[in-house]
Amino acid sequence: MKKAFVLGAGLGTRLRPLTDQWPKPLIPVHHRPLIVRAFEHLRSAGVGEFVVNTHHLPESYHQAFPDGSWEGCPVHFRHEPVLLETGGGLANVADLLQDGPFIVYNGDILTDVPLQPAWEAHLAQGNLVTLLLRTDAPVRNVAFDEASGQVLDLRNSRGLNHPDQRGFTGLYVVSPAFFNYLVPGKIESVVAGLLRAIEAGERIGGVLADTGAWLDLGDRSSYLAAHAAGRTAGFPQYHPWHAAETAAVHPCAQMDPSAMVDADSSVGPDAVVEAGAVVRGSVIWPGGRVAAGAVLTGCVVRCGQTAAGVLTGVDV
Repeated sequence: MKKAFVLGAGLGTRLRPLTDQWPKPLIPVHHRPLIVRAFEHLRSAGVGEFVVNTHHLPESYHQAFPDGSWEGCPVHFRHEPVLLETGGGLANVADLLQDGPFIVYNGDILTDVPLQPAWEAHLAQGNLVTLLLRTDAPVRNVAFDEASGQVLDLRNSRGLNHPDQRGFTGLYVVSPAFFNYLVPGKIESVVAGLLRAIEAGERIGGVLADTGAWLDLGDRSSYLAAHAAGRTAGFPQYHPWHAAETAAVHPCAQMDPSAMVDADSSVGPDAVVEAGAVVRGSVIWPGGRVAAGAVLTGCVVRCGQTAAGVLTGVDV
């Protein structure tokens, strides 16, 4: 398990205005970019080289990783002037992923599901692609035959009406031969390529990944909830976070002694919480400010912004 393709090109429309400042994979989760959590997870499984596609605010990625690496691991960026979606985006990096199976990782999830079982099943069963599936996912539209370990349909596109539907985690193992079922330059979901492969008789496998935590940070409610969930014991299992990373208030933040920040909140480095402020279930990004006497509930304060007054469910 040497390489991974991390999807970083999405627009993050459901998270606006947060994603007006940063692409979704770069928004901070417990004081560090979400994509770094993906890198940590992948590295724990043996991955040492990353490919990331970009589209929205691409310069942000180069600012975050100016030397094209993360902790000694190369990070290759491939820009998409026109957003190619998941299938087109994967086809667009085919030249970088030809030297053996690799993992694809959606850039908007926070998870510690074990990756090794899917990798081992992929190799042992001779799968072209192996999807990591969950029973408890909110959307379950992958027809899965557990006895054979094969995926039979996605989104009921083949009209099978299969009784066993599982949720797709956004994680999957891919062999380079799958590129034969993708169309370079075409704007389409990877689902289209998977269906073409199934129709051609290729083996598309599935592995249940019901252990560990799996959070889709696609909208603001799940983003806020992730900060509370991330402090539960043992999460993420693959990389125990240091106290500074799980603390509600980062050691490099400035917090007045009379202010209050609850355990479901996160105040990032260089953020400021002034006298008498109250912060509940909110996230203050690095460099954000909470004015004196402000009361925040379920809010996000972005870099360089100041929240004042009584605010509920507001992104500043």
